[in-house]
Amino acid sequence: MLSLPRAWAILLAIAVGGTHADAVHAQLTPYNPYAESQDTLPPVAADGTLHWGPFYKSAAMQKSYERLWSLGACRGTNKAITVPVERNKLVIDNLPESSFSGTVRVTVGTSNGGMVAFSEGHVIDASVPVLVAQLHPAGVTSIQVGGPAAITALRPGMTVRLRATVDDKGRASAPARAIEIVSPPVGFTPDAVRPHAPETIVGDVQRVTESTLLLHVAAGRIRRLTLPLAADATVMVVDASRVDLIAPGDSLEVTGRMWSGDGCMGGGTVFASRVVVHKSAQKMVNAAEDAGDTGPVAVSTR
Repeated sequence: MLSLPRAWAILLAIAVGGTHADAVHAQLTPYNPYAESQDTLPPVAADGTLHWGPFYKSAAMQKSYERLWSLGACRGTNKAITVPVERNKLVIDNLPESSFSGTVRVTVGTSNGGMVAFSEGHVIDASVPVLVAQLHPAGVTSIQVGGPAAITALRPGMTVRLRATVDDKGRASAPARAIEIVSPPVGFTPDAVRPHAPETIVGDVQRVTESTLLLHVAAGRIRRLTLPLAADATVMVVDASRVDLIAPGDSLEVTGRMWSGDGCMGGGTVFASRVVVHKSAQKMVNAAEDAGDTGPVAVSTR
């Protein structure tokens, strides 16, 4: 995956004046010209449908209206102001939900309001319009990532699962060869580690080097584990939900509501309810070789 500064540079470059990333978050702020019309619906409805609230085609117009309101210059009676402002507002929830598939170009941010730029189809071509999957600011977009990854994908804070035998001090008797990156459910408590017995261990990465993996297990007496890494150690992402595991070249499927009119990014902004990413060994290698140069990202803001 690209470094965050470069990823930001690419996505910011696709926005007019380099400010669209901020505008996206501003546009997702509930429209509140009057207190009684404040949007208070929860992000997830009882039937599981995501609630997005309004999207402002022009964040600048909305801010101007809010400024007039705060100054007492407009109280919703001047149609020359209120009509354009109302037309500027798009209710995302009213858009039809559609499915898309393609190839990841770049990702930015986290599951809370991050973005995934992708091209439809399985060949990256500069002539193909780029769509941007907008993740819900409340972190309720369903994200599933699976497939092989490089050892370099392991980072502090990630949860991993592996088989190992450790002694009383948490030192492994043999190098770790197969590591799975997982996303445990909320409230998950791992099993305590027993010494001198083969165990399936679930722990959080504290530190990783080319030859050593340090884990913390949040249960039992043995909580700090030190495991050497085999030279041929493999990493498999197993139904994880971390955006930072999504890399350029990965295949993805997106379900969401697309807006391709004024204010959208590239060929369209897809307000995503579900993102499924499939990683592959070959694309992992290609992405690593191309790190720092993803080619031109032909996206503009309408």
